[in-house]
Amino acid sequence: MQHNKTIYLIDESDERCQRLASLFEFIGERPRLLAASQLEKQVKQNGFPFCMVVGAVPDASALAKKLPRVPVLVTEERAGATLSSANVVGQISSCVNYSELTQLLHYCHEYHRQRPTPANSMLGEGHHLELMRALVGQSQGIEEVRTLITQVATTQANVLILGESGTGKEVTARSIHELSSRHEGPFVPVNCGAIPGDLLESELFGHEKGAFTGAISTRKGRFEMAQGGTLFLDEIGDMPMPMQVKLLRVLQERVFERVGGSRPIEADVRIIAATHRKLDNMIKHGQFREDLYYRLNVFPVEMPSLRDRQEDIPLLVTELLRRLHTNQGLTLKFTDHATASLCQHHWPGNVRELANLIERMSITHPDGVVDVHDLPVKYRHVDAPQFVAEYVDGLDERDALNALFSDDSMNDGLSAQDGRTELPAEGVDLKALLGELEVDLIEQALDQTEWVVARAAELLKMRRTTLVEKMRKYSLKRDE
Repeated sequence: MQHNKTIYLIDESDERCQRLASLFEFIGERPRLLAASQLEKQVKQNGFPFCMVVGAVPDASALAKKLPRVPVLVTEERAGATLSSANVVGQISSCVNYSELTQLLHYCHEYHRQRPTPANSMLGEGHHLELMRALVGQSQGIEEVRTLITQVATTQANVLILGESGTGKEVTARSIHELSSRHEGPFVPVNCGAIPGDLLESELFGHEKGAFTGAISTRKGRFEMAQGGTLFLDEIGDMPMPMQVKLLRVLQERVFERVGGSRPIEADVRIIAATHRKLDNMIKHGQFREDLYYRLNVFPVEMPSLRDRQEDIPLLVTELLRRLHTNQGLTLKFTDHATASLCQHHWPGNVRELANLIERMSITHPDGVVDVHDLPVKYRHVDAPQFVAEYVDGLDERDALNALFSDDSMNDGLSAQDGRTELPAEGVDLKALLGELEVDLIEQALDQTEWVVARAAELLKMRRTTLVEKMRKYSLKRDE
């Protein structure tokens, strides 16, 4: 619901209405005197008012309850009759002064701001879903970040995003851009810490041909590339001091010049900066300009660390696994024990560290299920039973022998009919036959691998220790 910034004054006393109207006009508000019978018509024509002031009118309580989403101020003549209504936020005394009136208006603003509404009421549904998907979580910290994004996105104010590395500062910057009136323009990120100081000016402002050695042609800078859109200055705390002075001038005058040029170019860009550094401490040590700090810090957004919103980790895991399946076609799962263990980790690398871990698990356990004991040691914070498979002794050997006996060329005195090995009428010495076959295969494997036991064990699909025991059993030694 949208309100129209108008204050409706509903009172049968014309004298009191005129006095209150004068007070509201004096402090810059837009009062409108209204009869109770006209309320519904006015709302239909002009929308809901910012607030209502209800005085001595019949059935004032019902009037206040008729618009439950509109804050109501009552005059002291009707206070007792309407204070039971939830949307009555304050009482105007007969000798109200400027200070009291502004305080009451503050209550009305807070009533609108804190009103429980659907999460997408300030945004289009599509934009809201994109914001939820970009900033995953339901913790108070991430909800506050979403609120700040929706508040500042529609303005042109400079934004400074603060927080540890890996908390999603660029994701937040992109969300502000996508929800702003500049969303059809470019979003241009620059990592100020990754570009050498002597090249940063050219990178940001561009240069003219011949401006310096190697400038063989004119080149646009990031400010020009971002015209009509948003310029994201990541790691602004790593910007050299001389460059800070030049950036401050652009922010103040909204114009810049290419290196080696003299023609001023208008900077039609919105600036969003980010850093993991404590800029206030850098200012004290003379490492960051205070005037630039206040130019950038018009609207600060503090990103919470992952350890401060551990309740969001299961949601983040689910979302990262969904992206893994969408982008790479891999279906990876985490057990509840594994997820519980991740929730207890300190996460110095924040969300980026979690994303890297999930990618690592997708490599070691493709299309598998990850349990606590599958995680790297430093991520194991939960005791959980570990499954240890038990096999019948010699199972691998039996499978190999069965495969061999199915081949007629390996049968000695045995015949096969319809895929089944036939026992001769005179019988066979099975133990001796199997022993001879086993010795023959082991010797062949050892000969093929030049008696490298580990490689021979791989050919025979058995453990190295098992092969060593069999070599000892049959007294198999390499001829000198």
